[in-house]
Amino acid sequence: MKNDRVGSASAKATRCGVCGRSGPLTQTECCGQWICDDEDLDVLFSYAQNGCHRNHHRYTLCAYHYYEGHPGRWQNCRRCREELETEIYVWYGTNGYNFEKLENPPAFEPTRCVKCGAAISPIQDAHALSAQGCLCLRCAEMPDFPLDAGPPRA
Repeated sequence: MKNDRVGSASAKATRCGVCGRSGPLTQTECCGQWICDDEDLDVLFSYAQNGCHRNHHRYTLCAYHYYEGHPGRWQNCRRCREELETEIYVWYGTNGYNFEKLENPPAFEPTRCVKCGAAISPIQDAHALSAQGCLCLRCAEMPDFPLDAGPPRA
């Protein structure tokens, strides 16, 4: 596992390729780019998206391609394209956690709530899955047990 911290004089002038901060930095395993060394700030199950290294590692085609062991460049990998839903593939390739963004991403129909039709980002928005499909949290409420209000009242 590659984890080269900034140490040399030339590396100290380097900045994070995602946010532009100057340190502390490390290099990504997937592409060897300099990035904030902020993995230790990650809080388990927080789903926070505030760490450059964590977000590049979890939410980019670059990292997905690398950790899945696909050959060649992620930018033209057929396996990445086939293995991910189009909406997720496009988000992984174009979000702000990339050093290089996917050129000409494919078009897709956004995921929508099967009850009210609201657009739902499967990565960024809280949602529920039912036998009928994806539900926004407002439509996912059950009688006397809304998902966002805690246990039912006695």
